[in-house]
Amino acid sequence: MKMASKFTLLFLPLLAYIVNAQEPATFDIGNYGVKPDANIAEALSCAWKEACAATTPSTVVVPKGTFMLDQVKLAGPCKAPIELQVQGTIQAPSDYNDLPDKDAAWITIHYVDHLTVQGGGVFDGNGKEAWAKNDCGTNPDCVKLPTNLSFNFITNSIIRDVTTQDSKNFHVNVLGCKNVTFQQFTVSAPGDSVNTDGLHISRSEGINVTDCVIKTGDDCISIGDGMKELHIEKITCGPGHGISVGSLGRGATEEDVTGIYVKNCTFIGTQNGIRVKTWPSAPAELKITDLHYEDIIMDNVENPIIIDQAYCPYNQCKLDSPSLIQVSQMTVKNIRGTSKTPVAMTFACSEAKPCENVEIGDIDLACSGTEGPLTTKCANIKPTLVGKQNPPICA
Repeated sequence: MKMASKFTLLFLPLLAYIVNAQEPATFDIGNYGVKPDANIAEALSCAWKEACAATTPSTVVVPKGTFMLDQVKLAGPCKAPIELQVQGTIQAPSDYNDLPDKDAAWITIHYVDHLTVQGGGVFDGNGKEAWAKNDCGTNPDCVKLPTNLSFNFITNSIIRDVTTQDSKNFHVNVLGCKNVTFQQFTVSAPGDSVNTDGLHISRSEGINVTDCVIKTGDDCISIGDGMKELHIEKITCGPGHGISVGSLGRGATEEDVTGIYVKNCTFIGTQNGIRVKTWPSAPAELKITDLHYEDIIMDNVENPIIIDQAYCPYNQCKLDSPSLIQVSQMTVKNIRGTSKTPVAMTFACSEAKPCENVEIGDIDLACSGTEGPLTTKCANIKPTLVGKQNPPICA
């Protein structure tokens, strides 16, 4: 008994030391000479660098308050899990010319494993001035505007309980990432903000977007080439242009898209609900396969369901040859609510690569406008129909 007691007395302090050693070290930017209304780029970079070098989990804190930031790149790899805890508001300059690197995002985080971004704070892109100058729809030589947040080559990570607001361009760009979750993540911008996609996700695998509210002026979520296993669930989208696969086809080296799951989402007053868009007369020959849309509510949506394989905005392309991209293995189930226009569903597939193995059913849409009755448009598709079909599908 005496030996056991002596061992316990020796062991407990050692255990306490081990536990305390694993507690996250905190690096508050307030301890790096931050002054009111000053640019925090240097302080944030210094705090990140020290935290990233720590051999135990660490947290970089942006405390409550409003802080100005011209631009920053936060890079790994880090030696241990790292958290960016944003409690306050980080605000970008209103003039994009004030960014030191005009070819980069406003805030870039890349090459990090086990990253957490949280804290309830706001990334304010201050984009109103930039939207008025955005003429990229008609000007191929337009000025490149910055994305609010760029996550590149991030793995095993979570971004939650923060807001991206009024980005000058896309709110979030996700590239080359694996096993990353966006949870209770908020995107906030007015419906007339130009080209402000909520999340643009490409060339990544195992991405989850769940329980998020996205209000913006373009696609709530846009899905680029090379995407594998994207799960989107419990998203409220609106205003915005819906959840879109594409546009795809303009680049000759684009990669297949496979494994897209959209479930339990609500679209409110959006231009589109679920959409696939590919360019005609374009070089890419790839496949979009294994798409699944289920349990979705449309509330006064202009185009609740649309496959557009002759996508050509602002007449930026030729229509003399069809898209070389094939859509296949697609299911659309339990879609209900209201359509703002009489054409509730459009399945305009490619003449060169008709849609294959498409199953549609349990559709119940009513017209929220003065026109009607609701109809569907179909080309180069022979879907399998199951359950309820209101309006009639490809009749």
